[in-house]
Amino acid sequence: MDNEKNTNLPDDNAWLDELFGAVEQKAELGVDEVAMAAHDMSSISDKELEDIMREALSETFQEDVLAETEIPIPTLDDEYQDSYTDDSTYFPIEEDDQQDDSIVDEPEETEEDEEPVDPDRPVRKVRPKPKKGYGLFGLPHIVSTAIWLVLAVVIGISLGRLLWVCASDVLAFGKPNQSISITITEDDTVDSVTDKLYDAGLIKYKELFKLYAALAKADKKISAGTYTLNTQYDYHALVNGMTASSSYRESVKVRIPEGYTCAQIYALLESQGVCSVATLENYAATSEFASYEFLEGVPRGSKYCLEGFLFPDTYDFYTNDTPQRIFDKLLSRFADQVDEELLTHMEALNKRIDKDLTLYDVVILASIVQKESAHSGENYEIASVFFNRLAHPSSYPFLNSDATVVYAHGGKQELTAEDYKLDSPYNTYVVKGLPIGPIANPGLSAIMAALSPADTNYYYFVLDPSIGEHLFSETYKEHQDKVESLRK
Repeated sequence: MDNEKNTNLPDDNAWLDELFGAVEQKAELGVDEVAMAAHDMSSISDKELEDIMREALSETFQEDVLAETEIPIPTLDDEYQDSYTDDSTYFPIEEDDQQDDSIVDEPEETEEDEEPVDPDRPVRKVRPKPKKGYGLFGLPHIVSTAIWLVLAVVIGISLGRLLWVCASDVLAFGKPNQSISITITEDDTVDSVTDKLYDAGLIKYKELFKLYAALAKADKKISAGTYTLNTQYDYHALVNGMTASSSYRESVKVRIPEGYTCAQIYALLESQGVCSVATLENYAATSEFASYEFLEGVPRGSKYCLEGFLFPDTYDFYTNDTPQRIFDKLLSRFADQVDEELLTHMEALNKRIDKDLTLYDVVILASIVQKESAHSGENYEIASVFFNRLAHPSSYPFLNSDATVVYAHGGKQELTAEDYKLDSPYNTYVVKGLPIGPIANPGLSAIMAALSPADTNYYYFVLDPSIGEHLFSETYKEHQDKVESLRK
């Protein structure tokens, strides 16, 4: 019963028969002989054809065909190179319109049906595309651009204001017109000078001026002195205004009288604001003054060792001047006045008194003449008295100059009998011949009188206060008579 065919069941291929039953079959479908002949397959058997089809459908055949086919693999653009590592492989994405029509798109798999990822399969790295219309920090381009513009404006305004503030101080923009005196000492540094300028209101920013001073090497330009500066001076004018040759430097005209001692000159310069007494004394005692040949043989090391060589005259000194500049002016003036032509008289003088006097001896004698003379008109007669005594030391061993006793007592004017007994190398009442050094700084007239004294026989003189002149005598008796007459 089971093996018997059931004719009542529907035939599985009946629908196919019905479909093709409507088609008029004019000829039986068969092998295309033309195509077979073209491919040299006219004599192929059914068995061989079946083997060929089986081989074409095998995976090995497909891999061999793909290996023999040279399909170019596109390279990455330079701009995307940094998105891939050296050991990664690039797989191009084919466009839909370039896909073979014979390939049927498979239905999209869901996450549940997704196959596990092969760890050996190269992973394609794709750069994320930025969102269109967005910039820094994900902000829209218009917002980020506005922020940058605001920052640029704020920074620009701040820098501009800073530059203007600095420039207004460096270039003295908008400052009032006010003259200010500032004093720079030898001990001042750039920092201390900056403090003085700031305290005086000449600058507003200390560090800015120090920076300029460093660039301008102001430490080598600024010199000690008192300067009259103005608040309208820029940094350049301030630095140049504090140099030794500055026209802004305050100066003072000082007249040094003939016959002033070193002590009197020092005190005068201090009173005029030129330099302190202590500074002048220390410089005179410690400096060499090697460039002045006329000082050769002059004893050195004391504060008054330049006595006799500080030429009396009228000078223009700077206030708070340096001792070097002061002494250079005074000694240079002496060198200008006592020149070689003037010193030619020394040879004739030494022949006249049969001595070998030096320039230093002449200056000593000139200083005595300067202090003893009532006026310059009698300098030559006064000089003749001392030279006559020097020429006859056996008869007149002492010069007996009251001026030397005054100097020995430090300037004491009212002398007593006891004062003339002072044991001092300057006291010509106890020291024979010339004193140890000059007792004053003589003027040119006294120096010329010492080089060319009048030719007289005078050995004595006495001052007549009524006429302001000296009365000269050849003998001691004559001199005493004149003294007695003046006492009446």
